[in-house]
Amino acid sequence: MRAHMRAIESYGEVRASTGVAKSNNVELIMMLFDGLLESIATARGHIQHRNIAEKSKALARASRIVLGLQGALDFDRGGDLAQNLNELYGYVTRRLLHANAHNDLSALDEVHGLISEIRGAWETVPSLVPSNPQPTSALN
Repeated sequence: MRAHMRAIESYGEVRASTGVAKSNNVELIMMLFDGLLESIATARGHIQHRNIAEKSKALARASRIVLGLQGALDFDRGGDLAQNLNELYGYVTRRLLHANAHNDLSALDEVHGLISEIRGAWETVPSLVPSNPQPTSALN
């Protein structure tokens, strides 16, 4: 239940920061990935400028988003894909912690690359789902 609440909070953070009041699930997931990538890039800049406090805030936000994505996984319907994503998100969380503790830019670059690939895959999801045809009226 707590993980589910984190997922909702992460969705809420992204929606609030982008001003989006209503979106479909794919758009919300993509917004989470965008927020995650933005947080990683922000943390990278803060490491480069030796602004440790702000780096920690950016990485904390990134970690919350990853936990939200992880908590939103549906293992019943997602099968192996959900399990693989769960393991990947766990790895990403560990790499973010490592980057935070060691100011490791290569760890951030690695995570950025992984998340960019997943986000790119999510871009194709709408084209894979058939659109709902408009119901025809029997009164025509």
